[in-house]
Amino acid sequence: MSEKRMLTLSVEGMTCASCVGRVERTLAGVPGVSDAAVNLANETARISFTAPANLAGLIDTLGEAGYPATTSEITLDIEGMTCASCVGRVERKLKASDGVIDAQVNLAAETATIRYAIGATAPADLARISTDLGYPAKLKAGEDLGKQDRKAADIARLGRLTLIAAVLTLPVFVIEMGGHLLPSMHMWIEESFGLQNSRLLQFFLTTIVLFGPGLRFYTKGFPLLLKGAPDMNSLVALGTSAAYGFSLISTFTPSLLPEGTVNVYYEAAAVIVVLILLGRFLEARAKGRTGEAIRKLVGLQAKVARVERAGEVVELAIDEILVGDLIHVRPGEKIAVDGTVTSGQSYVDESMITGEPVPVEKSVGAEIVGATVNGTGALVFQATKVGADTMLAQIIQMVEQAQGAKLPIQGLVDRITAWFVPAVMVIAALTVVAWLAFGPDPALSFALIAGVAVLIIACPCAMGLATPTSIMVGTGRAAEMGVLFRKGDALQMLQEAKVVALDKTGTLTQGRPELTDLITAEGFDSDTVLRLVAALEAQSEHPIAEAITRAAAQKGLKSSEVTAFSSLTGYGVEANVDGRRVLVGADRLMAREGIDMGGLAETGDALGRKGRTPLYAAIDGKIAAAIAVSDPIKPATPQAIAALHGLGLSVAMITGDNQGTAQAIASELGIDIVVAEVLPEGKVAALEELRKRGKLAFVGDGINDAPALATADVGIAIGTGTDVAIEAADVVLMSGELTGVVNAFDISTRTMRNIRQNLFWAFSYNTLLIPVAAGVLYPAFGLLLSPVLAAGAMALSSVFVLTNALRLRLVKPVMRDKTPAPARDPAIPIPAQAV
Repeated sequence: MSEKRMLTLSVEGMTCASCVGRVERTLAGVPGVSDAAVNLANETARISFTAPANLAGLIDTLGEAGYPATTSEITLDIEGMTCASCVGRVERKLKASDGVIDAQVNLAAETATIRYAIGATAPADLARISTDLGYPAKLKAGEDLGKQDRKAADIARLGRLTLIAAVLTLPVFVIEMGGHLLPSMHMWIEESFGLQNSRLLQFFLTTIVLFGPGLRFYTKGFPLLLKGAPDMNSLVALGTSAAYGFSLISTFTPSLLPEGTVNVYYEAAAVIVVLILLGRFLEARAKGRTGEAIRKLVGLQAKVARVERAGEVVELAIDEILVGDLIHVRPGEKIAVDGTVTSGQSYVDESMITGEPVPVEKSVGAEIVGATVNGTGALVFQATKVGADTMLAQIIQMVEQAQGAKLPIQGLVDRITAWFVPAVMVIAALTVVAWLAFGPDPALSFALIAGVAVLIIACPCAMGLATPTSIMVGTGRAAEMGVLFRKGDALQMLQEAKVVALDKTGTLTQGRPELTDLITAEGFDSDTVLRLVAALEAQSEHPIAEAITRAAAQKGLKSSEVTAFSSLTGYGVEANVDGRRVLVGADRLMAREGIDMGGLAETGDALGRKGRTPLYAAIDGKIAAAIAVSDPIKPATPQAIAALHGLGLSVAMITGDNQGTAQAIASELGIDIVVAEVLPEGKVAALEELRKRGKLAFVGDGINDAPALATADVGIAIGTGTDVAIEAADVVLMSGELTGVVNAFDISTRTMRNIRQNLFWAFSYNTLLIPVAAGVLYPAFGLLLSPVLAAGAMALSSVFVLTNALRLRLVKPVMRDKTPAPARDPAIPIPAQAV
């Protein structure tokens, strides 16, 4: 009989008693639910259930019924985790807790990201779960600046403990190992101090080491062992206790041991503690550097700003700035928060945000970003985003989320480490039994050495650090280059992609087209047509419409009265202008309306072959003109496409342009696959077709790219695009150039290669050295691995993994923009319709 559980969920969307009844009936219909009581006043549902009902199923059921359970996500800072076993233990305990939907624990960042159902549990309860398990936890509120100070203090304390242990261990090591290696030294010790006094000195010093600096291994290791959930501390505690305990018997009650087996291994126990403390110290220092990117980003933030208040300019802390404040920026100063320039002109260095070195011109109306650096001009801007809403704060949040992600490749590690430590203990026990049964005399000594070596060398620290450290350093370095991985698994998926599909407008091109040709039909005047068309297009927010209205304004043509305006998604626009019905759009619009284009059809085709976008205007049901608009190719686009080819990728272009225009652009840029005349809703189908060639990445920037970005295996949003596109993407490029795409693929490939190197080392290390520690080489070569060497090798394995991950900090951008990306005018968002 399954245990009965009680759960309280916060439920959204209930407005009346009917809603309450519906929610209650929905929950009661779930197999396993015995009772469901819904309270409208406090919008909660209290549920009693047994298996097969579970939290995830109940939440899904509520969502399907239209009354979603309220969920939230928090991050806990967790202390005391040292290996993959710790991670697995904390993660399993959190996931098994009431109200927890999902939990991901990151060893490198020492955090747990938990998604939970509001009402079913609380952040304080979740922190208590980890703390009760032996891993103190507390809620992370923003960037905990004190955490770095605590980490530094912990590293310093660990360094002191290591030094104390080493100083105390050195005489033990010299006395015991010197006596083994140098017969003359052994004789001198025996004649000067006496063998028993030598052992007593070793006992005294080793006891201080084990129960002083080394006490942490026993206070954590043995309780977990007694709970049936051993970790690496348990392995160290068992191994050193075995060596120390055997030495105690040899020192104080040698008659209990078989003849010829009396020996002391104080130096093994002490040196193991020293080496593992040293490894922990080096790990802590290296792990501190893995989060360097976040600290750099936080450090970019200005501390104070000159704010206009009550007619005076006063200096305020950045936390006191409010939306709407006017902020004065002098030459060379950091810009405090995001805003819009109200007066002044200057060039702003945005390299810390975009990764691009060329300063960007800013004048009245331009958007500026907090943490960027003003040039030689003075600016006044109005704050539009402050605190957690600024771009820098959002970048930090994105990077933290990506750094805490668990890649699919991590699943293998999790499955192995779940049983690894218990398996090692079994192997160690079998090793002892085998040596006692088949080993040469003194078999007990050999069995002890081999068993302790197996326990010590098998610590899975390197396995637990292999993936998260590379992710932290790789995604952090990517952020510094202007590539933000919003979803961690995109880091793995991106390097598996075979095809990269590119939206044309705003991705390959500037996204700001210009009117190049206007060829009128017989009986129509070009200025009249342009005036009518521009008046209609002024009602649209499409970039092509803006190019046409800009051209009319340059010719001084006055606007006309527009009524009955209608946007025909994927086709064009129509309206009544000065009492005349005007249609503007692609050739498919003319075909749909049954308008004969006559010779202008060939004219449009010719313009398309030149790489221009042909549009057609019809007035009062008659074709009036063919209009050509050209969107300039971005300067870095040709080199970026060549670089993508160099990475072995097939490049596809998806566009709403006609086939001729698309082919002309594709030929110019060397694009492999062209998918033309695609309506916005057709992009998803086009991507599904392209996916047959292999895993697919899609790059876009417009609102109408959002479904495609979400559909692709990896969606990459150009950072100068709309917020909707960015929200739908897996990767965000802060630069407006395709160079960022190349850099994203490169950093993905390098990071995954680094992870594989780490995993290869970690798995190979354990796979190869556990049998060596157990003594498989002894029959053939007479080699038996000392526990001291095992401890050194174990510590070095973790340090190797961390050092290898830190190499990613040295990655340089494959490509850099030669020109600044044009700032997007916030007054001209990219609309859903594509002409």
